[in-house]
Amino acid sequence: MGSGTSQGVPVVACDCSVCRSDNPKDTRLRSSVLIETESETLLIDAGPDFRYQMLRKQVKKLDAILITHAHRDHIAGLDDVRSFNFIYRRPMDVFASRKDQNEIKREFSYAFSENDYPGLPQYNLKDLDEQGFYVGKTYVQPLSVLHHKMEVFGFRIDDFAYITDTNYIPGRTLALLDGVKFMVVSAVRKEPHPSHYNLEQAVEVLKFIHPKTGYITHLSHLMGKHEEVEKLLPANIRLAWDGLELVL
Repeated sequence: MGSGTSQGVPVVACDCSVCRSDNPKDTRLRSSVLIETESETLLIDAGPDFRYQMLRKQVKKLDAILITHAHRDHIAGLDDVRSFNFIYRRPMDVFASRKDQNEIKREFSYAFSENDYPGLPQYNLKDLDEQGFYVGKTYVQPLSVLHHKMEVFGFRIDDFAYITDTNYIPGRTLALLDGVKFMVVSAVRKEPHPSHYNLEQAVEVLKFIHPKTGYITHLSHLMGKHEEVEKLLPANIRLAWDGLELVL
């Protein structure tokens, strides 16, 4: 759904060629993924663009949200689950680590207060660790990685894997990626970064894991224009773009 990152730079103040590009693939909202199986619809992360992304794709069914980590560009849109609360008359299942649950409770404290104020977003927080679990009939395998020194989670569902905001994938997680056909990994720019892969590192990771097709997401404007960067990539590795759809 989304392929970009704010990296702390207000887009309205950015006078770079990427932000002024006419190519729609250079329009980068915050990174998230909507996964539709035969029985369930899952969302990975709900950043500040969550509401617009849902409306743009006319998403009317959402069974659960999987949180990679509690940085604002990945959870700031959680307030807008209230629309799905209203439709389904139940709290939204949100899978997050205990640490990230505490951040969600702090960020959206009004939703966890003792005052039962009508219309507040409702969450059913569920523990997330390295153990696989089911959402309905859909099996989800969490993928533990490091975002500098902080543990964050990617996810594998069937032949699709998604890992964002990392600069280190441990061996036990690499083993869980064996045989994956489609993989998304993040890289914010070409230059080195203290807590994210850069472009070269992300390409090397995808070469090592060797999916049928690899995609690079969480792109900042510092990555450069979509068409120019893609010329630098191997044939089976692409830049992700907002609205990209994969059929497995």
